[in-house]
Amino acid sequence: MEVLAYLDQAVELFKDELGTNLSGIYLHGSLAMGCFHQDRSDIDLLIVVHDKLPVEVSRKLATKVIAYHDSLPNRRGVELTIVLKKYLKNFVHPTPFEFHFSDFHLDRYRNDEHYLCGGFEDADLAAHFAVVYQRGIILYGEPIREAFLPVDRQYYLDSILGDIGDAPQNIMNLPVYYTLNLCRVLYYLQEGYISSKKEGGIWGLQHLPAKYHGLLKQCLDEYSGGISRGGYDQALLIDYAEYMAGEIRQHQAKV
Repeated sequence: MEVLAYLDQAVELFKDELGTNLSGIYLHGSLAMGCFHQDRSDIDLLIVVHDKLPVEVSRKLATKVIAYHDSLPNRRGVELTIVLKKYLKNFVHPTPFEFHFSDFHLDRYRNDEHYLCGGFEDADLAAHFAVVYQRGIILYGEPIREAFLPVDRQYYLDSILGDIGDAPQNIMNLPVYYTLNLCRVLYYLQEGYISSKKEGGIWGLQHLPAKYHGLLKQCLDEYSGGISRGGYDQALLIDYAEYMAGEIRQHQAKV
């Protein structure tokens, strides 16, 4: 896959910019889990440092990351977060982070030389840490099972539940995202498996009522790079989201 060649460039970028402060670089998300699609996926990186980043380092890094992002062949580029090494084994939820970049922040980074996303806490990092531990790929630094400890189930669950809490209200706007994410959450609640969106959808075809199978197949096809046929049945989407929310609540009660 063409995009794999760009991972070496990422490693060199962070080695050059962070020097001895760099502890590790880990790949997670769709590329690590074998369901990356160049037109729809981003490259997900978790960068680990020993010490906090000075503002001037973060600003210089932002400029270099924008250039790297622009060079990538996949449409959504890179999403990355830099965290302190101490949180890998002394986990805090939500987790503080030093620096974050994604296409969501790209315009702010381009248009405001003083803009930095960092110094906050992010509940999503529980899921990122868990995916790195279970499914991630080391690009630089200590082996994953030496650098990380497992994330407590309650923190991972809180993180992924945050992605689908508003599904009944918003599934019509993002049908693929919510349909497959709901499957991923229920899959985890029932079987404890940390899955990708694609794996969640495939599991849904095997375990959910037949009336939702057409919807799942349509979403899986679009997620895997098929041309969007549109025309989602809005009533079915809402029915599906409400059904899945009920199933998720029921299985949460058993945890």
